[in-house]
Amino acid sequence: MEMNMKIYEELVARGLIAQVTNEEEIKSMINEGKATFYIGFDPTADSLHVGHFMALCLMKRLQMAGNKPVVLIGGGTAMIGDPSGRTDMRSMMTRETIQHNCDCFKKQMERFIEFGEDKAIMVNNADWLLDLNYVEVLREVGACFSVNNMLRAECYKQRMEKGLSFLEFNYMIMQSYDFYYLYQKYGCNMQFGGNDQWSNMLGGTELIRRKLGKDAHAMTITLLLNSEGKKMGKTASGAVWLDPNKTAPYDFYQYWRNVEDADVLKCIRMLTFLPIEEINAMDSWEGSQLNTAKDILAYELTKLVHGEEEAEKARSAAKALFGGGEGAEVPTLTLVSEDFYMDGRCDVPTMLVRAGFAKSKSEARQAIQQGGVTLDGEKITDPRTTFAPADLGEGKMLRKGKKNFIKVIAG
Repeated sequence: MEMNMKIYEELVARGLIAQVTNEEEIKSMINEGKATFYIGFDPTADSLHVGHFMALCLMKRLQMAGNKPVVLIGGGTAMIGDPSGRTDMRSMMTRETIQHNCDCFKKQMERFIEFGEDKAIMVNNADWLLDLNYVEVLREVGACFSVNNMLRAECYKQRMEKGLSFLEFNYMIMQSYDFYYLYQKYGCNMQFGGNDQWSNMLGGTELIRRKLGKDAHAMTITLLLNSEGKKMGKTASGAVWLDPNKTAPYDFYQYWRNVEDADVLKCIRMLTFLPIEEINAMDSWEGSQLNTAKDILAYELTKLVHGEEEAEKARSAAKALFGGGEGAEVPTLTLVSEDFYMDGRCDVPTMLVRAGFAKSKSEARQAIQQGGVTLDGEKITDPRTTFAPADLGEGKMLRKGKKNFIKVIAG
């Protein structure tokens, strides 16, 4: 963090803050390291993805400034489903699946956040939500909510036309109860979340004040987590995962290397830990300089998630493939005319066998069906996929699993 800039001002300068309930008090608490804050994560998969990236980086920044993170895993609310930003109802998961996903999340989060006594803690709202008595919730919590106000919330308005289940309608109450519980149990005085969560989050702040009095210091901040995070989190081939077994470090690097010119400096500002002064100096960059900025972004984020060694390997492989860095080498497979035997096209199983990544075409087809094969970062899902020589251009990167990669060219 910059010598002359405090943490709250840095968050603003990085474009992270969307709206707050009481800016002066929030600013003071964060800058003095007095915030115990939570961010919620729904365990809907067994890996975090880049849509969670902004929240993880935020927690790391705030912890570095002396504030205490509370990672809330939504094991309980995941059994209900959040309507925010959705047009369909989320499918139900078993408790066993939810717990498995929670365990996977913690392992990945430990790369960003330091857990331990007087440091960050991880809690699962299943521990308190699943034991609640329904009538008690109606009396003690439900009485604090106006149905009219809830129906005006944007998260519910989006779902009204297609149908909003009573199950989903309870999500705001349960999320609000989370903040109320964390405030009493852990002294959690602040919540962060995506800007599409504003109504749900205000519900928690209001519940604390209704139950504990107007002097209860419960703050709400929303960030550009969801609008930007969801944009970052998807590609044409699906989510970009933080788990290297789902998205290899090289593919992760290439994802960030291929962001739009208009987004690269915004991503550097929001997600990297480079000094603000250094980033501001890039504001005038254009043309080929933006390619340099993309390399910086890809390298910094790959290093953050997968470590410096993997970031160096990914950068070296990319330079070898797309323009030859000094000393950078990547193995090359040159396809010959006999390989293009399917009406002048070569199928991916043939490439895998020729590369030595499979002993037979049946083994190659199995690898593809298991989701372990990509070409230039795009997952190959159909073993019948074929390419003509012109499709390969100056070369495409064929990968199988984490460690096997080769540049494929047409001879």
